[in-house]
Amino acid sequence: MKISQITFTRFLAAIAIVISHFNKDMFVYKTDYIADIFLKANVGVSYFFILSGFIMIVAYHKKEKIGYFEYYKNRFARIYALYVLGLLLYLVTRYSNFSVGKGFLYLFGLQSWIPGKAMILNFPGWSISVEFLFYLIFPLLYNYYYSKKNKSIWVIGIVLWIVTQVFSHLYAASPSYKGPHTESHEFLYYFPVMHISEFLVGNLAGLFFVNHFKQKNYDVPVILIFAAIMLALIFVPLFYHNGLMAVLFIPLIILLSWNNGLVSRLFSLKPLEYLGEASYAVYITHIPVLYILREVLKWQDYQLNINSVFWIYLVALIITSMLFYQFIEKPLRDLLKKVNIR
Repeated sequence: MKISQITFTRFLAAIAIVISHFNKDMFVYKTDYIADIFLKANVGVSYFFILSGFIMIVAYHKKEKIGYFEYYKNRFARIYALYVLGLLLYLVTRYSNFSVGKGFLYLFGLQSWIPGKAMILNFPGWSISVEFLFYLIFPLLYNYYYSKKNKSIWVIGIVLWIVTQVFSHLYAASPSYKGPHTESHEFLYYFPVMHISEFLVGNLAGLFFVNHFKQKNYDVPVILIFAAIMLALIFVPLFYHNGLMAVLFIPLIILLSWNNGLVSRLFSLKPLEYLGEASYAVYITHIPVLYILREVLKWQDYQLNINSVFWIYLVALIITSMLFYQFIEKPLRDLLKKVNIR
């Protein structure tokens, strides 16, 4: 089952993250309410994790059992080529940060398991450590719980999500949390175990979706939920990074997936769907592309204001991401999927 309208939402989340990592002197940060949204736009990574859990169920829900090797091979093929490309592009301008030890951690996606190491090379790649964990456990969850319709996974998933939220908020307010750029920060934000509940509740949302499919026009509730997400980011000062926003992300994902109204028809347009397909390239290469662009502008001695740089960057990022998707991600993904090891 393919849900075209959901694919474009990945691009929207990726662009929000891109803006959140750009210079805070740009125009979107001049208006308080808009600034509040983009200052918290890293919540888009939480959306990716929940959506990943949802899509896994939608993709595999008709299977009686998932074969481990085939699944791991397909997941590896899906993300690894562009992940390595992001690392290599990052080292074009930040090669002094490299060492053999760091290279080992990052090539194997282990960086987020060690607080203090997650942000050294191409820092959006911290999420790959988390995705690798998701991919490792999903066949086990599917074969022993989901395919057998074992209801205990609902209790496990919901309880784990609640525990994660309580712990995250208490830890963020405790003396143990030392703030940004510390090991305590990396543990709270990037440690893979902190994000398992997001994947699990995404799985549960996927199960609910496929078992209660009821397509009709949900434009109004979809728009209202999206507005609620924006208002929450502006007015509700809570810790959203580890999945609290699931209470809004999950109904948004389900209703948009069921929706056959104008919003879904718009999001399903082929150009927008294609941007969604290229969203992983947008996310994983946006920092190295920014650093390379800065070096080019410095080398050419261009004197541009920050807003002009942003628009040039955005266009360059979208174009390069589409090229990376079309000529690197897709071909290597298809090639790796054909690999057979006997």
